[in-house]
Amino acid sequence: MKKVLLSIAVLTCFLLIGNKTIAQDTPDKQDYKTAVGLKFGAYEDGVSVKYFATNDISYEGVLGFRDHGVVVTGLYEINQEAFNVPALKFYYGFGAHIGAEGKGDYQRLGNDEYYNNSHLLFGADGVLGLEYIIPQSPIAVSLDLNPRVEVATGPFFDIAPGLGLKYTF
Repeated sequence: MKKVLLSIAVLTCFLLIGNKTIAQDTPDKQDYKTAVGLKFGAYEDGVSVKYFATNDISYEGVLGFRDHGVVVTGLYEINQEAFNVPALKFYYGFGAHIGAEGKGDYQRLGNDEYYNNSHLLFGADGVLGLEYIIPQSPIAVSLDLNPRVEVATGPFFDIAPGLGLKYTF
């Protein structure tokens, strides 16, 4: 519930502060070049930066924080219009993550584990999602699935859903 309230508060602040109009030059162009924001996930919450290298290729970096650690994720994403709605984008891609966790209890897909010491996290990531750019505002909202394979402490596979709120420019 705290995540939902925080998301609503951040979105309200961005809407009150931002008065930028998002213009689309041509139908095949993205609506922004760069976005920064918050990402709320099943395992980590953090900050994200998304940058478009071309009209349909973007790079996204996420600095995620969890109860006992931190994870850095880098993603290569392919973006395209979804359902003939210019403000709605479908994206998919791949990447990797690296991080560290301290000792403590961890829950993963109904499997509780306790680690006695710190350990390294490293693995491969995927992403599949939808992003909606709110018309007449600098705000983008995304919902995605992040399948990943953890190899340093695993191997194990999981799928983490994520919600993103970004300020675009």
